[in-house]
Amino acid sequence: MTKTQSSILAVVILTSFLGPFLISSVSIALPAIEADFKINAVTLSWIITSFLLSSAISLLPLGRIADIHGNKTIFKTGTLIFTLFSFGCALASTPSLLISLRFLQGIGAAMVMTTGPAILVLDFPVNIRGKIIGMTVAAVYIGLSVGPFCGGLITNYWNWRGIFYLTGILGSITTAVSFYYLKQTPNTKQAEKMDYFGSFLYAGALIALVFGSSSIKEISGLQLVMAGAVLLFLFWFQQKKSAKALLPIQLLTNNKLFTFSNLAALINYSATFAIVFLLSLYLQNVKGFSPHEAGSILIAQPIMMALFSPYAGSLSDRYEPRVIASAGVIICTVGLALFTLLEQETSTFIIILNLSFIGLGFAFFSSPNMNTIMSSVSKDHAGIAGGMAATMRLLGQMASMAIASIFFALFMANQSVEEVDDKLFLEILRYCFMVFALICSSGIYFSLKRGKLFQC
Repeated sequence: MTKTQSSILAVVILTSFLGPFLISSVSIALPAIEADFKINAVTLSWIITSFLLSSAISLLPLGRIADIHGNKTIFKTGTLIFTLFSFGCALASTPSLLISLRFLQGIGAAMVMTTGPAILVLDFPVNIRGKIIGMTVAAVYIGLSVGPFCGGLITNYWNWRGIFYLTGILGSITTAVSFYYLKQTPNTKQAEKMDYFGSFLYAGALIALVFGSSSIKEISGLQLVMAGAVLLFLFWFQQKKSAKALLPIQLLTNNKLFTFSNLAALINYSATFAIVFLLSLYLQNVKGFSPHEAGSILIAQPIMMALFSPYAGSLSDRYEPRVIASAGVIICTVGLALFTLLEQETSTFIIILNLSFIGLGFAFFSSPNMNTIMSSVSKDHAGIAGGMAATMRLLGQMASMAIASIFFALFMANQSVEEVDDKLFLEILRYCFMVFALICSSGIYFSLKRGKLFQC
């Protein structure tokens, strides 16, 4: 590995760490934010969802822009935007302002997420790509591991705003390193055009679906969900006709390996992302743990992800990735099903053991799956492939939060988690994990049937 390659890898690893660190540390601080602003459970979920929504809306358009104007320019701009709005979130005086700033912060995160994998594909040879991607995936999970512990510590001994201050400081360092090390390569695609109408349809569809799911008990909520579904159909139809499509449809219709790998990612993230959100509330409100204690328990899952992701990525350079990834999906499905048995008396040891089990499964799924996605397209489509992979991750994360929000809306109405009886809250958890286990089990099919990356 050359000095330039080492510098590029270091920068991408730093940014891969930062977003997940923020997501997981904020999740552990949610009960403190709820108490500070005196908001209900559905509004509380929007502190996470707004960040995911803006990122998901932005990823495909930004992947296209990056392919046209250069991945490294978009990447560096993203680190700057993410950092500025991190400090803004720390100063937010109302829940509405915090949610709005989180939305803007998510756009910066999307600029980084969509370009990071593309930069690695363009600068590293195919024979070590799985290993390199495994290292960046490990950085994601290290961020997820450190986040609950640091978030709990900061919330315990300072307050939740300290999490955003710390993220802003880390973001400032990352931005400086990015601008110093990432030198822009010559631009060869400036003549190409952006699909602004497609971007509008895509954004409108996601906004309608997410807002509708959070008010599903009302007629307006159902109408929004239906409108979102119609807009998604129109987006697909318009992309097939567009000469400047955000998403080249032939990648999905003619490349089964690419399509099924992305569907497997969407399903797996839909089933697993809300685990930290739900267990954070369970550990603090049902079990009575402090934020620091809850964070110390929740790090079990991402620690296993961080430990085994590089190994799984290396395996996928030598053996068929679909086999390794499918074994990971099966493990996740079993772990989610076991969480339907959660009770107030469930021991901490059992919770940590099952979190570790799910973490192992996700590690064996994620790196091989990402390697397959990025290796199944040409380098000309590296930016859009990275954007598509990140979009599937964020759409899955949003779907996971939407499922939790639907059950909160159905069972809790405008109550906060603190006001709800423990028995009712545990019933909500069981429904959530039951749905997640069923969703995850469907991912086994797409993971196994995607086809071979290595052709004999």
